[in-house]
Amino acid sequence: MLRLTEIKLPLKKYTDDDLRTAIVERLAIAPADLLGFTVFRRGYDARKRSNILFVFTLDVELKDEAAVVKRLKAANNDAHLGPTPDTTYKFVAQAPAGLASRPVIIGTGPCGLLAGLLLAQMGFRPIILERGKAVRERTKDTWGLWREGVLNPESNVQFGEGGAGTFSDGKLWSQIRDPQHHGRKVLEEFVKAGAPEEILYVSKPHIGTFRLVKMVEKMRATIHELGGEVRFGCKVEKIDIEQGQEGGQVRGVVLADGEQIAADHVLLAIGHSARDTFAMLHEQGVYVEAKPFSIGFRIEHPQALIDRARFGSYAGNEMLGAADYKLVHHCANGRSAYSFCMCPGGQVVAATSEPGRVVTNGMSQYSRAERNANAALVVGVEPKDFPGDYKTNPLVGIDFQRHWESKAFEAGGGTYKAPAQRVGDFLAGRPSTQLGEVDPSYQPGVHMTDLSSCVPSYVIDCLREAIPAFDKQIRGFAMADAILTGVETRTSSPIRITRNAECQSLNTHGLFPAGEGAGYAGGILSAAVDGINVAEALALSMVRSAARSAVSR
Repeated sequence: MLRLTEIKLPLKKYTDDDLRTAIVERLAIAPADLLGFTVFRRGYDARKRSNILFVFTLDVELKDEAAVVKRLKAANNDAHLGPTPDTTYKFVAQAPAGLASRPVIIGTGPCGLLAGLLLAQMGFRPIILERGKAVRERTKDTWGLWREGVLNPESNVQFGEGGAGTFSDGKLWSQIRDPQHHGRKVLEEFVKAGAPEEILYVSKPHIGTFRLVKMVEKMRATIHELGGEVRFGCKVEKIDIEQGQEGGQVRGVVLADGEQIAADHVLLAIGHSARDTFAMLHEQGVYVEAKPFSIGFRIEHPQALIDRARFGSYAGNEMLGAADYKLVHHCANGRSAYSFCMCPGGQVVAATSEPGRVVTNGMSQYSRAERNANAALVVGVEPKDFPGDYKTNPLVGIDFQRHWESKAFEAGGGTYKAPAQRVGDFLAGRPSTQLGEVDPSYQPGVHMTDLSSCVPSYVIDCLREAIPAFDKQIRGFAMADAILTGVETRTSSPIRITRNAECQSLNTHGLFPAGEGAGYAGGILSAAVDGINVAEALALSMVRSAARSAVSR
């Protein structure tokens, strides 16, 4: 099997016969020499709005592959043809027979779910603990904040089955290095759980919130069928750590209700907002360090404006769907502003997990059919920007986040309404008193005001410089009636639970930090891939431990 890349064709629906013709022409072979093909990737090239093209990567089976490769190589025309890589997932271990101990996983976001699923498939029967509720109950609590302004601190956008990614655009692409093709394993498991098969080949796959709910339930059921266990309302209050001459050794976890679960291998998949858990780990001496993240606002435009700016006369084409964007600007103050977590045809959502604070995020359904496009506009901040000494107190980034989230709560009127401002007013430095053309989607509503009190002044300066610069790339981006809603503070974890080459904590053996909360991922796919990577390391560690125990007996 050979992989053929960069097949560019006009924008339209393609049949197998159309693609077969394109392959035959590209390779200059007889039709009978093409035995079969599959679409590995389909994207589009929109750099020329007047001539948007589909771009295909195809895996082809030829009658005489060696002869075709030799001919193209001799003609110096083989840059886009090579062997199809083997992306079949191969398990690194199987649980030894009679294994007495079971691994514990803390968290049921994409990282924890994929780690748990993989360990269950390998026979390790993991125990997965989630402080929040099952996904459907959690959804009701989340809507309680959005519709009624009632926050449940243990069941919300951040906490509960499925993790923060459940209430998002459901993006399933990432720029991480993935030499083992673990991303393919993630996508295949998602398809088994009910995701559309197109996520296996479209260049920027997404699922949307409603589909994620059903998928999460199916994956949980599979874990149970394989001997694993998922428990809700189980908040871990303490890691049982036995101290020795070479650091600590995990011996189990203690839950909020006092229950103790013995385990020598614990995988932390706690997400980027488990602030109380971060504090507990730091107090227990687990090595933690402060790390950079970003802060800013959500911006909303009419989706039709973004479609026209990106696709020109092709705007509204069903094959393209709703347009997205990715923007970066390097500011005069030495910082960078950029768009993050862009949600085409979606809405801005309330994402706080603590009383008296306002946090925003973005969400889309699979259809991406809502009237507005939204994205975070954020500016990078570093540990030196945080209050206090980050070297002695690595949790100062959390204090920084809380300060601005509280300011946003006050600016919004103290009812979980979010502070908002028209872009024209923001750029002019005056408060907004009324809405314009763009109707904000944030629930439980917005309070028009001046956002300059909701983030540091250097963030304001950077965004006031960046928005007009972005307007040169996307015409209309700086439209006066576009809406800014504050604040976006949970772009990534404010700490890193640093790990070694075996994916274990630097000073606590048996503790396996993973995913966004540990500072090693950002987004559904990268978190899920990291969950697989760390689950493999944990499985190998358990196999080695079992072998040592067998020898000692």
